[in-house]
Amino acid sequence: MSVLGRSPCDTDAPVHPGAPVLAPLAQRYCSAPGVIPPEADGVVWAMPVVLRIERDAPRRTPLLEAAAEAALAVCLDPRSQPGGEWYDDVSTWINGRIRKIARRARGRHWQVVQDLPGITVDEDGAQVRALVPGPVNAVPKIVSRLQIEGTDLPPDSPPPPPPGVPVIWLNPSVEMTVGKAAAQVGHASMLWAAVRGVSEVPHFAVRTADVPGWTALCDAVERGEAVAVRDAGFTEVEPGTITCVAIG
Repeated sequence: MSVLGRSPCDTDAPVHPGAPVLAPLAQRYCSAPGVIPPEADGVVWAMPVVLRIERDAPRRTPLLEAAAEAALAVCLDPRSQPGGEWYDDVSTWINGRIRKIARRARGRHWQVVQDLPGITVDEDGAQVRALVPGPVNAVPKIVSRLQIEGTDLPPDSPPPPPPGVPVIWLNPSVEMTVGKAAAQVGHASMLWAAVRGVSEVPHFAVRTADVPGWTALCDAVERGEAVAVRDAGFTEVEPGTITCVAIG
């Protein structure tokens, strides 16, 4: 795998202005990576990420790719920019701890969540809807009734990433349910877009690195050539664990 490229935090390199709502995230990552800010006004905010997992379940990789793109799509949507109807909620969330809570839905429940503010992405038949973030104690009942546990799918065997697309590499030493992994790749896509000033959602490839490749990726993070998601340790993994790295 290639780990070359300019530093995402290199202020001397030309960068597109990107989405204003993501600017605080870029500044925080480049000045103090790994530092977790306090909750906004002491209130826990989160982005609900709804995974469509019918009885005929989708493959794990395209579902994670859809999750990465859906989370970023909400942030880059015009409604999330200054003056937009989503801006206050999205900016409050981004300025605090960026939590995502993945839930699974099927059948009628999946159809119902389409009426809530958010964006649905389809990747090769795998569908994910990222909703506009808000306080966790004010989640619509339609969403709160969806299950969090049991969001797991067996590993699949995707081909090598296509050339010319950003890749989110998962840590080969960390076991995560598909729900946890969906939240992590959503964090990665946002970081990648924020530090590069991206204003449009690209296709992301999601793959699991091998051990030598992961070592090279972590070295690239240290050189500022890739962005890393360091988990806060609320669920499944130890605090500070690098769960995934985005590069491209």
